[in-house]
This record gives sequence, C-alpha cells and structure tokens, in this order.
Amino acid sequence: MTVTLIKPPEDARQDAQDAPTAEASSTRPERRRARYQRIAKAALADERVQIGWRLAVRHTSYIAGGTRVTARRAWDGRTASRYERMIRAAEAAGLLDEVKEWEARGNAFRAARHKRRMDLLQLALNAPKAVASATVGTGGILLMLGILLAWANHDVHDVLTPTETVVDLVRWVAFIAGIVWDPFLFAAPWIGLAAVWAVGRHRHTAPQWALPAQARDLGGPITPSIVVTAFRDLGISPLRKSIEAMGDVGAAMLSPIKIAGCGVELDVTLPSGVSTEEIQAKRRKLAENLNRHEHEVFITIPQAARTVRLWIADSGALDEPIGPSPLVTDPDTTANYKTGRAPWGQSLRGDAASLTVYQRHLLMTGLSNQGKTASLRAIALWLAFDPAVEFWIGDLKGVGDWAMFEGIAKLLIQGPTDEHACSVTEMVEAAVTEMERRLQDPPGTVHDPLVVIVDEAQVAFMNPLKGDDGRPYGGKKATSRYFMACRRLHNQGRAVSVTLWQGTQDPTDENLPKLVREGAHIRASLVVGTESQAKMALGDKAVNAGAAPHLLRQGLDKGTLVVAGDGIDVPAGEPSITVRTHFIDTDTAGEIADRARQLREGGVATVHQLEVAQDVDHLADLAAVVGAEKRVRTTEVLHRLKARNHAVYEHWTGARLKALLAEYGEDTGVLDGYPVVRLESVQRALEQRAEELAEAQ
Repeated sequence: MTVTLIKPPEDARQDAQDAPTAEASSTRPERRRARYQRIAKAALADERVQIGWRLAVRHTSYIAGGTRVTARRAWDGRTASRYERMIRAAEAAGLLDEVKEWEARGNAFRAARHKRRMDLLQLALNAPKAVASATVGTGGILLMLGILLAWANHDVHDVLTPTETVVDLVRWVAFIAGIVWDPFLFAAPWIGLAAVWAVGRHRHTAPQWALPAQARDLGGPITPSIVVTAFRDLGISPLRKSIEAMGDVGAAMLSPIKIAGCGVELDVTLPSGVSTEEIQAKRRKLAENLNRHEHEVFITIPQAARTVRLWIADSGALDEPIGPSPLVTDPDTTANYKTGRAPWGQSLRGDAASLTVYQRHLLMTGLSNQGKTASLRAIALWLAFDPAVEFWIGDLKGVGDWAMFEGIAKLLIQGPTDEHACSVTEMVEAAVTEMERRLQDPPGTVHDPLVVIVDEAQVAFMNPLKGDDGRPYGGKKATSRYFMACRRLHNQGRAVSVTLWQGTQDPTDENLPKLVREGAHIRASLVVGTESQAKMALGDKAVNAGAAPHLLRQGLDKGTLVVAGDGIDVPAGEPSITVRTHFIDTDTAGEIADRARQLREGGVATVHQLEVAQDVDHLADLAAVVGAEKRVRTTEVLHRLKARNHAVYEHWTGARLKALLAEYGEDTGVLDGYPVVRLESVQRALEQRAEELAEAQ
C-alpha cells in the first residue's frame, strides 16, 4: 500500500492557525464584561457599599430638602402665598369664616409691606441729605472734642487728635477686613451649605430607607397631608400635575379619615385622567409612601366613580394574633343551622366576622400549609352543636385533621390514596341520591340538614382510576363522576338542605374546574401564588374590584382569608372582606367535638366506608350474643357483636346500641355504675317488633 502525504496549501495552514486566535479574541470582551458584572453585583451586595450608598443619599437629600424648605420659608415671608394657600384650603373645606379671617390677615400683610416699600423709597430720597448732615455733625463733634483736649493739654496740636484716632480706627478695620475677606468668601458657601443641611436634617427630608433607624417615621399616624403626598409621589404624571394645580393642594380629593378597627379608612376621589387600575397597580409604592408595609394597605373600589377606598392598618397591628375562638371560651356554645352564625374570626377593622351557612355551598382554597383545613373545620365544629345537622366527611389528606368528628359524622372517610378518593366520590354520589329522594317528597316537607365536606378535593378531581362502567372518577369533563356529582349538588342540593363544602389547594382549571368553583355561594381564599389563581378562587369580578389573596404573605398570614359571597357581611360597596380566623388546634378541636358529641346522646355510629347494603337483623344479633344471661355489660355485648359480624359492628358504640333498643321503647340499664344490656329488655323489644309486624300484615 502506498501512502501519499499531501502538503496543505499555505493559505489553509494560515487560516487554521488564525482560527483559534480569532475565536479567543471574539470571546475576550464577553468574558471581561461578565467579570465586571460579577464584580459589580458583589460590590452592590456588600453591606459596606450599601451603608455608604445610604449615607450619600441621606446627606444629599438633607441639602436638597433643606434648600427647598429654606426657599419656601423665604418665599412665604416675602409674599402673600401663605395666606393665599390657607384661603384656598378653607374654601375647599367650606369654612367661610376662616376664609374671611385669612383674607383680612392677607390684606394687613400687603398694607404693611406697601408701607415698608414706600418708606424705603423715601429713605433713598433723604439719604444724601442725611449723610451730609451726619458727616458735618460728626466732624463738628470731633473738632469740638479736639479743642477741648488742646485747651486741657495747652497743646494746639491736640485739636486734630480725635479726628486722627477715628481715621486710624477706620484704617485698622479696613486692614482686618482685608485679611478676613478672602477666607470668608471661601467659607461662605460652605456655611450656607451647612445651614441648609441642618434644616434638612431637622425636617428629615431624606427618604425613609436612607434615614438612621432611630429617625425613621415608620407607622406614624395617617394625616391628610401624608395621604396627598403619598398619592402625589406615586409616579403618575397626570395625578401629580392635578394635585399641584389644585387650589387646596389635593385636600378636596379626600373624604374624612375614620378610625376602622386597628387602622383608618378613607375614600380618595381621583382627578380626571387617572384610573383606579393605576392606583391598584401601585399598591406597594403607595404603602411605602404612607410609611407602611404592603400588607398593611388595602385598596378596594367602592361604588362611587373614579374613587378608591383605602384601609391603612396601624403599623404592626396585623402581625399581632387575635383572641381565641368563642368555641373555646364559651362552654355553653349553641348553634342553629337556619338562623345562627358561626363565629369565625375578625375583620381587618376589628369587627367580629361571623358566617351563615344556611343552604349555602362553600369553597375554600389556598396554598398548602396556610390554615385551610383549620379554617374550614372551625365552621364545622360550630355547626356540630346543632344535633339536627348530619355530616358526611371525606378527608383526602388522611392525617387525622378530622378524626375528632368520630361519633359526630355519620360517614367519615380518611386517607390520601386514589382508592380513598374513589370512596369520597361514591360518598358525594350517595349525597346526590339522598338529594333526589328528598326532592320527591311532598312539598313543604322539612328535611334535616346534610352537610357533605370534602377536604383536599383536588385529590378527587385528579384521581386517575375508572369505575366498572369505564367512567373516570376524576377529571373535569361530563364523564367524570366526582365532577358531575358536585355539579348536581350545586344545582339542586340547597333546596332540600343538602350542601357541599370543599377545601382545595393551589387552584387550577385541572384540579378545580370552572363550573364547580362558580357553584359555591361562599368563596374564600387564603394566600395564593398569582392573580390568575385569585380569580379562580374568588371570581374575576371580586379580584378586579380589589380582592387580593395573591398579595397576602405566605407563612405570615396563615388563617387570613379573603371572602366573597352572600354568607358573610361584606362592607357596603366592597367586593369582599378579609377575615383573620380564630385558630383552633387539633387537640382543642377534639375537646370542642367532645362537647358537641354530648348533644347527640353521646354520639352516632360513624361509618368509615360505603358498602353495598346487606340485610342484617341487628335485634336478632343482639339477642344471640346476650343469650340466656340476665345482664351483660355493654362493652362485652359490643365485643361479641364485633366477633359475630366485624364488618357491620366495627364502629358501633354504646350510644348506637342504646338507640337500637330505643326504637322499640326499651333502654340499657346500669349495674354497679356500669351500663348493661338486660335480657328482659331484649325480649320485650323482640315481642314489640313482632307485634308491629303482625299489625302491618
């Protein structure tokens, strides 16, 4: 085999050598630029640089602000602008007596100023004569003193001594002035600068963030001038120009400032050319201008045109916890499904926020671990004090948050799996069946309330399993079993007191379909991530009018909800209300549930799974386990029943056993302080049932 080496052309070799160099030279500026950017970011992040920046801004603002204040004082002192300003403010406020008073003061000031100016003109005319007279008079006095001095000393030369002394004095003054004049001219600007700096420092003309910590005015009282200044400095040019052009400097924009709970409330009428949306978009800057944090300023849109309503919290007030729930403090708590209101928390104004749930579907949303379950559970705990209310509960978190409803709820399903979600779906479908049964009752029939609660409902919507008929349990289409069951309850359930309460987290169109969320009468949202999620939770209308759960602080505003709907008293003209709910922890919730359970004759038999109904003769089973014994302790009877048919009697309690005998006019007894079942009571119950069957035939 012959191998031939071919020498590349000279141009090709040169290109190969130049290629890496060209590539390196093209990337060198980019690397240098990236290096400078890293250095700049590191420098800006350094605490020393930030301190230096604050110092520079602070003292520059002192000088600029002091100059402005000094110039304003000088202008006010030389002109009648102060009186004109006060007259315009009094006119805007309708204070006619003050208008007359300030007009009189202004006229007096102008008259005095005119008199001073005329006196100065007359002084200019009289000055030459006065100077000549003063010169002749002074010379005469000095000459007279010289004559007296010469007479006393018997020396004619002393006649001019006083005059020479005055001339020497003038010479020394001129000499000293010549020495001091240049340093004075050099120091005069710095003295003036120090003077305006001192004025600015005294008036705190620097931005709040640049002031020393002890000098910052954070959380001070809200005054009309602070509000007007805050709006003027929002960076909206038409608004600033309109305020500066107003005769009252913007005072007419404001309604009276009213105390509202732990803050104040006022309406601000915007000038033409400024929209309410622009103000809502500047919420953070407005709060900073008011010396507040963003979460301490709430902006809503009242019914009046071109008006925004501000609620401004006292600094730090929203970070203080509210008191305990009345369910905890009042041992005599009662509830009424139809006429009562659940004590839920406090509004931002400090008023008690209560909720009526009569024939109302409820939806509660929010991010995870923000207090959704506790807020929803608090309402259910109150309603549990009405023995007529029946609860069916599906807890798809399954960590025991609803375990205290054992013995209160007729059905309690707990667990996070897809199989549990299937059971919850079947529970809601069973509620639909119960609703349809009630709808077929004669008109005027009164039904006991049935409240169906599904916590973590997004698990049911996202369930991928399908039933035996091929229909999916989850989803948002018409084939979804859970979706359709919810829709049917929303459509007709309230008419027969069957209502659906749902709690879900991080709402999206996938885990909370539009038709389901719009079917709720009461919609409440804890903090959510985005404005679009806020609209899913509360509706577009409420969010566009100022409801802002997406602006709550995750982790800091736990248990704080923005509520829209007709089940809660919303202030007139506002789209929603923000409620800080009473927190009831799990242990305390268990104690409250124990009290509610006593109102239900010791509790009901709670079922934990829906199953196909089987014909079971409970009374015959009871007679079989009692046998021929005259008395058997209730605990032993329950143990024998469970051994006989565990699936049926697993969750039976003494109360359920007592209720079985009560159906036939019998009751359990007591022996040595222990509840017992007597054989004679069981036999009489069997005889009573037999008689009823015979009569029925």
